[in-house]
Amino acid sequence: MTIYLQSLSGGMLIGASAVMLLLLNGRIAGISSIVGRLAQGVGLTTNLAFVLGLLLGPLVHLLVAGGWPTVEVTAAWPLIIVAGLLVGFGSRMGSGCTSGHGVLGLARLSPRSMVAVATFLSTGIIAVTVLRGIGL
Repeated sequence: MTIYLQSLSGGMLIGASAVMLLLLNGRIAGISSIVGRLAQGVGLTTNLAFVLGLLLGPLVHLLVAGGWPTVEVTAAWPLIIVAGLLVGFGSRMGSGCTSGHGVLGLARLSPRSMVAVATFLSTGIIAVTVLRGIGL
């Protein structure tokens, strides 16, 4: 059970921050929207605090767990860059990102979010299956 404690506590913190943002500011905790508003200079205090909280998360992990979170990226940089651009494009096209649709959209029983999450998951499964099949 202890191997799942970090994931469980992280998920609980994400859920709590999403609920607090919705209750206190009436905003959905979608990262693409938060970063977009921050870039436009809208709601600087709230949006900057949210983004800084995301960036400081690994430092909190270092203090609490005594080490950096383990992350292993085995994909090549060109593939990572293309994937990042596709995620950004998809976020704009889908009216939100996975965090906005998956965390709060599903919790609000939003039909658009249900379709979006089903699309994210099925596309991800297909992409992994194809990429592993061709050896990437």
